[in-house]
Amino acid sequence: MHNTTAMLIELGAIILALGLLGRLAGRVGFSPIPLYLLAGLAFGHGGILPLQASEEFTATGAEIGVILLLLLLGLEYSASELVTNLKTQYPSGAIDFLFNAVPGAVAALLLGWGPVAAVALAGVTWISSSGVIAKVLGDLRRLGNRETPVVLGVLVIEDLAMALYLPILTALLAGVSLAGGAVTLLISLGTVGGVLYVALRHGRIISRAVSSDNAEMLLLVVLGLTLLVAGLAQELQVSAAVGAFLVGIALSGEVAEGASNLLTPLRDLFAAVFFVFFGLSTDPADIPPVLLPALLLAIVTALTKVATGWFAARRAGIQGAGRWRAGGTLVARGEFSIVIAGLAVGVEPRIGPLATAYVLLLVIAGPLTARWTEPLARRITRRGATPDHAGKATDSEPTESAHATV
Repeated sequence: MHNTTAMLIELGAIILALGLLGRLAGRVGFSPIPLYLLAGLAFGHGGILPLQASEEFTATGAEIGVILLLLLLGLEYSASELVTNLKTQYPSGAIDFLFNAVPGAVAALLLGWGPVAAVALAGVTWISSSGVIAKVLGDLRRLGNRETPVVLGVLVIEDLAMALYLPILTALLAGVSLAGGAVTLLISLGTVGGVLYVALRHGRIISRAVSSDNAEMLLLVVLGLTLLVAGLAQELQVSAAVGAFLVGIALSGEVAEGASNLLTPLRDLFAAVFFVFFGLSTDPADIPPVLLPALLLAIVTALTKVATGWFAARRAGIQGAGRWRAGGTLVARGEFSIVIAGLAVGVEPRIGPLATAYVLLLVIAGPLTARWTEPLARRITRRGATPDHAGKATDSEPTESAHATV
């Protein structure tokens, strides 16, 4: 069969399967993300029926999916809101690093993998998946919730921290000199700072330049600009996801609203492809030997992420229900964890399968914890509280959860 024909057949089958799985998930009130991942696992390398002709296209589509997820998140907020959030959330970012990076580093040292592998595994357990969380927030209709800016603040701090972490890790893995690593780090910081400055000072000018009454022109310009900035950001050792997010916050007003409406269907398509590709790239045979340590690490760092979100929401003045929702939403790990593990396999080959099993566990658990952490905490609290205290807790929840579907 001709390669193009095989690719079209495989892509058609993948997209049709995604649609059917999404409908099934919608009927049972469940996020489709775990089903997308399991489908990818079944049809990836070592799966039931490996797909090969569409692999390269799917990989590119997965990259676009992450970029669009972060662009649409950025369109929800202005540059001034981002800066304010960063100023108020930096203590939460420090707690996030302490609670979630340290368990990974300790695990690597206990396994005897050495200090460089410890730095790598710390990154794997530290960074939540912006792509998965963005999808979950949309699925659960929580973008308007009071705790959502807190969640996004933690995610943005993590993504920006990657501009510091990835160059340092790359230098450690390659054995680069201190001077060489410092130059790479300065380039990364300069890139992020420059884009933030342009977004803050000249966001209105950018919005006017991009604005168009023609939907087709607006779609092409915004999508082209986003992909261009994302690619340049990645070339300069900054995450493409961060670049896309910064483009989103640089746009405002009617332009942001119009772009969001036009790009939402594209985001949904390519985001689904991203989650399938994540499963496709995993060989099921590599998972059983590392499942136990991955499971233990997943349990520990799921709890520490819940604690991180609870702490961050508490600092922002969010009440009890919102604190638990914020914590449960942050549990999922994903794209950054896999990128970090991929960089580190040359130093410690065992980190690849462990990271894959770990991420699969938490990327499946993430939508579940986002949905059920708050109801579970509420039930436990009610059982341990007096009737008067339970009544007071219930009275405070409608304001918090007016936009949530739990």
